[in-house]
Amino acid sequence: MTINYDGRRFRALNGGDGVCAQYNQRGDLVWSEFEGGHVRRGTVIGTCDADGVLRFAYTMVLQTGEVIAGHSTNWPQRVGGTLVLREVWERYGEHAATGVSYLEEIPR
Repeated sequence: MTINYDGRRFRALNGGDGVCAQYNQRGDLVWSEFEGGHVRRGTVIGTCDADGVLRFAYTMVLQTGEVIAGHSTNWPQRVGGTLVLREVWERYGEHAATGVSYLEEIPR
């Protein structure tokens, strides 16, 4: 699945808690800034392969002041016509955790 992520916006599946990210892409480099809900500010940066799979490093500061860092791999899929990213993530440090999240594209 060839995907250009430039200008696309994503949020947690079914609306989540208000965090919204707008992606930018130049060649295989993809990055985004995000905020909303429990996140004061966050960033992701990484690469996109020929199948549209994203490999990111991320950092964010929560409303509580906690600083979170980690990495994720996101696989694109179509669900009812909507682009959805299946995000497998890992956090480092004192907030270490792993999980799976789903991000849906916000229609323009």
